[in-house]
Amino acid sequence: MPFTELDRRRLRLKSLTERKNRVSIEQAKVTPRDEVKPLPEKVREKIEQAAADIRGARSSEKPVMLAFGAHAIKNGLAPLLIHLIEHSWVNHLATNGAGIIHDWEFAYQGESSESVRENMQLGRFGLWEETGLYLNLALLVGAYQGLGYGESVGSLVHHDGLQIPAREELLERAKEVEEHPEQAAAAADLYRALRDIDIPPGFLQVPHPYKHFGLQAAAFRLDIPYTAHPMFGHDIIYTHPSSCGAAIGRTAQRDFLAFAHNVSRIDGGVYISVGSAVMSPMIFEKSLAMAQNLALQQGRGIENLSIYVVDLAECDWDWSAGEPSAEDPAYYVRFLKTFSRMGVPMHYIRADNRDFLLSLCGVLT
Repeated sequence: MPFTELDRRRLRLKSLTERKNRVSIEQAKVTPRDEVKPLPEKVREKIEQAAADIRGARSSEKPVMLAFGAHAIKNGLAPLLIHLIEHSWVNHLATNGAGIIHDWEFAYQGESSESVRENMQLGRFGLWEETGLYLNLALLVGAYQGLGYGESVGSLVHHDGLQIPAREELLERAKEVEEHPEQAAAAADLYRALRDIDIPPGFLQVPHPYKHFGLQAAAFRLDIPYTAHPMFGHDIIYTHPSSCGAAIGRTAQRDFLAFAHNVSRIDGGVYISVGSAVMSPMIFEKSLAMAQNLALQQGRGIENLSIYVVDLAECDWDWSAGEPSAEDPAYYVRFLKTFSRMGVPMHYIRADNRDFLLSLCGVLT
């Protein structure tokens, strides 16, 4: 017996103008000029070491990759991350689907973060027209253009809108399944979406008056990879009728492979994970497995890299001594377990993501 799907077309969506937001980017923003909170000596030493490793990697033109959870954006830290990519200290950013959404909402309206409890009771949590429509449409157009997930949204913000192809163009492209199967399928998906939501061809203006706070826009402008690594059903954009799993899959897969490509070049580089105990280690270990496989075929291995994991959990384990027991309070941090097995240099920094990034910017400047 086939499954019965929920019909999203029956949902009553609200405008973002009706939503009460808990965070204003103007008030929450943290800039490199802000005062650095005093940190324990051990933490300061680790940050100095991280800065030295970053300088060494960049002087050798090796990747410095920084993955982070959505709270880094929601806590107003985008200006610090923009500072790091503008000064070429970091040349790859990675986050989850929620990080993309908070960053876009800040760029679009200067506010983000709703009350889950309040809006869940009212039957409207996540059911916001603009966020669902514009982000899904950006991914549909981006998939057709061959862009990644983060790149698609970055383009939307940077250009203050989307170029909507003519229906006739999409129908012609959809016929080219033999020559260009990926674009043909993406053209068919976009055609169906435009037909269902009745958007005319041409440039669709979507102003972003706060785009100077947009990390995705900055990465797009600087041509820095900003990859998104979402999971189906985790993000509010899946509730919108325009959400297309194929477009999400195409753009997210492109981002994963772009992430894996830079991991394949990371021998001599640096990987930093800030406040992400699930997404970051998951994508890194799979990428590193593929990279190691390819490297060993060429008679070499990936061993010379530095890994910095930043989290709030207490952890006094000496990771050079090997893997801890299951009773250790930091055992849940998958990074720590994974890389202690590999023998790769790995440093754990117990710090708030604001304090770490602000201090790192100060040391590198």
